[in-house]
Amino acid sequence: MITEEEKVKAEEQILEQKEPISYDTREYPVEVLIDKFQKGEFYIPNYQREFVWEKDIEKMSKFIESVILDLPIPYLFFADNDSEAAKLEIIDGSQRIRTLESFKSNKFTLEGLDVLDLLNGFRFDDLPISRQRRFLRKTLRSIELTERASDDVKRDLFARINIKPYDLLPMEIRKGIYQGRFYDFIKRCSENSIFSSVCPISNERNKRGESQELVLRYFAFADKYKSFEHSVEDFLDDYMKDMHENGFELDVLENQFNLMLVFVQQNFRLGFRKSQKSNSVPRVRFEAIAVGVTLALRENPAIQSIDVNKWINSIEFKNHTTSGSANNKLKVISRIEYVKNAILS
Repeated sequence: MITEEEKVKAEEQILEQKEPISYDTREYPVEVLIDKFQKGEFYIPNYQREFVWEKDIEKMSKFIESVILDLPIPYLFFADNDSEAAKLEIIDGSQRIRTLESFKSNKFTLEGLDVLDLLNGFRFDDLPISRQRRFLRKTLRSIELTERASDDVKRDLFARINIKPYDLLPMEIRKGIYQGRFYDFIKRCSENSIFSSVCPISNERNKRGESQELVLRYFAFADKYKSFEHSVEDFLDDYMKDMHENGFELDVLENQFNLMLVFVQQNFRLGFRKSQKSNSVPRVRFEAIAVGVTLALRENPAIQSIDVNKWINSIEFKNHTTSGSANNKLKVISRIEYVKNAILS
């Protein structure tokens, strides 16, 4: 049974945690949202992702259709960043705002509409003037955190909004929750010129944080691969949180990363790729090679050149690096140590 004392303490906690969450609710006409965005009064922080909807015209079109039809639109979330300029940080809603701006600027043509199918092929300027005006007068609801809201509150809100997102990937969520020194370090490593050369990633996947995902996987497995249990996503979340909250030795990790990349560049003719024609790298293959190389260099820093042709195209290595083994602890350990032992033999 819950005691009266426990009830009192629980109520005190509720009141304590509610205090820093100060916000206002507003309704902005579409025209005002677009104008403020174009003038820079709204800004997209680093943790927000690229404009990924622009690659999905049908998604953008159906959002515009929803606005025209007065269908319920999820709240936009802003935060006063407490600067002298008093600009509003877009916590959630950048894809929607950018879609409105793109449509108003005639940057795409409506397509894939089922309800308003006669609008397929229309741009904004193709609408009658009366419909353009009505569209621009439509209002979208928003919640605006005041300048009293801390950065932790903003990050927590972003996480809660996107914990089961429609289209956010795990790395994009981490990017929103764990802004700081470690995320900045991961991002810088992902932009390393050697890394880009030996580990090609398509522009589309890169926009969704794939290069940062691979770098995070490298550091997490190189540090704690034997502690991995059954979920890569949870494992990476925990590692990212630990580095964010407890700190890390930047110089040590950066040197380790660079040594691994140079070794791969010098000894693996195709880098992390499976073939000359490959334009992307499977995650499990990257993990096996990158972490295996690092473990081998830890045991024998004097290694300079090896003949990877003895095993890189073998059935055994292929079996170790099948995508189906991503969340299997024994297979994670086996593939990493297979590469380590192959290099040291």
